[in-house]
Amino acid sequence: MNEEPAPTRCGLVAIVGRPNVGKSTLLNTLVGQKISITSSKAQTTRHRITGIRTVGPAQFVFVDTPGFQTRHGSALHRTMNRNVLSSLSEVDVVLFVVEAGRFGLDDAKVLALLPPGKPVLLVANKLDAVKRRNDLLPWLQGMQERHAFAEFVPMSARKEADAQRLLEILAPYLPEGPWLHEEDALTDRSERFLASEIIREKLFRLTGDELPYGCTVQIDRFEEEGGADNPQAAAPQSSPKAAAAAGGRARPLYRIAASIVVERDAHKGMVVGAGGERLKRIGSEARQELERLLDAKVFLELWVKVRSGWADDEAHLRSFGYE
Repeated sequence: MNEEPAPTRCGLVAIVGRPNVGKSTLLNTLVGQKISITSSKAQTTRHRITGIRTVGPAQFVFVDTPGFQTRHGSALHRTMNRNVLSSLSEVDVVLFVVEAGRFGLDDAKVLALLPPGKPVLLVANKLDAVKRRNDLLPWLQGMQERHAFAEFVPMSARKEADAQRLLEILAPYLPEGPWLHEEDALTDRSERFLASEIIREKLFRLTGDELPYGCTVQIDRFEEEGGADNPQAAAPQSSPKAAAAAGGRARPLYRIAASIVVERDAHKGMVVGAGGERLKRIGSEARQELERLLDAKVFLELWVKVRSGWADDEAHLRSFGYE
């Protein structure tokens, strides 16, 4: 007697937590490819990033949100907080990410935002940094008193095996229903958007704490050789393995020009560096990663522009893609 196939499931899953707790790293590991940028600088994620992973009958649509901002009141931070609250209102399940064994005021402020009536899984990240695992039990008991979590998942966001275990725990919480995306889809974000994020990641990584938070990246040109500039360049729809299976084709060529926007002339000097060396390195590392993402040859031009007060100007924010 043949068994009935398992029903398909599909649900929106928010990944929330305070800034710099590992949300973007977790999303990348869950999806199986880097689609959200990471750096040691807090507040790296500014947009709502959607990552998609289909395993068996279950399709997980993850929403990586900016870390909820409690210390700054600029228009940029208000926009980021609206993204967090909007995501929480729309999803089916919430992954609340904290550092294992730690819970501070910023964590508590995010926890207070979680909507009632939705399952919340407590993801205790950076487990490998906990020296005495026995200390986690009293901490976990204290966390359960703060909120009725549906599950407790200790893990390291960088480990594929831990991410696979989280997917298995999460799957029953997805509602039954048809998938929202193709089976091999990875994200609904365009290649143009991902290009701007990759450049911004290199900017943050290579300037460290020298450069203040008030900088962004705008793509001025995104053109495949022989085609027109394409503001709606398609999102990556399959894994590198699937792309390689196509085999045999000549790699295309992309010409990309981008502006790094800063708030002061002094910040421009930090980005350019002595003799332009830092800007060259930002461009070189971004180009190499873009070539891997696009499976193409990339010519990348970078410019640095000063736009005083852009982070507190609603019109500037909209022009740079912040909604």
